[in-house]
Amino acid sequence: MLPPADFVLVDKSHRTLTLYTDGKPTWTVAGLQYGDAPLGHKQFEGDERTPEGRYTLDWRNPNSSYHLSLHISYPNDADRAFAEAQGRSPGGDIMIHGQPNALPLADSGVRMPGDWTDGCIAVSNAEIEMLWQAIPNGTPIEIRP
Repeated sequence: MLPPADFVLVDKSHRTLTLYTDGKPTWTVAGLQYGDAPLGHKQFEGDERTPEGRYTLDWRNPNSSYHLSLHISYPNDADRAFAEAQGRSPGGDIMIHGQPNALPLADSGVRMPGDWTDGCIAVSNAEIEMLWQAIPNGTPIEIRP
């Protein structure tokens, strides 16, 4: 069992998510999957991008369409202001989650191929189970390009 994380770092370019406790890395997940447009910061609803910046993992959904999900607090005030200045919605409901519940054999480690989310961060079902246990609500997350 992992110690409770007090910080989460996502490195989009390296496709890694690292948990930290007391400033020390405790576990890294590799091979992250993103939205269909993985480069750049999410700006608008439907742009298929994953946000970049500092947010909070603020709540969880055990009954999502994907195997467990942890909510990222996107959009923040700056994200909302930018989108509204363009007359657009910033979107929302950005999560770290497992594979689709409808995916056959997902419990055996099967993953959807490539980048397929609408801007979320997808991991294997086994990995999201570990993250679910290790990340308390209110944990800060930084998502780097």
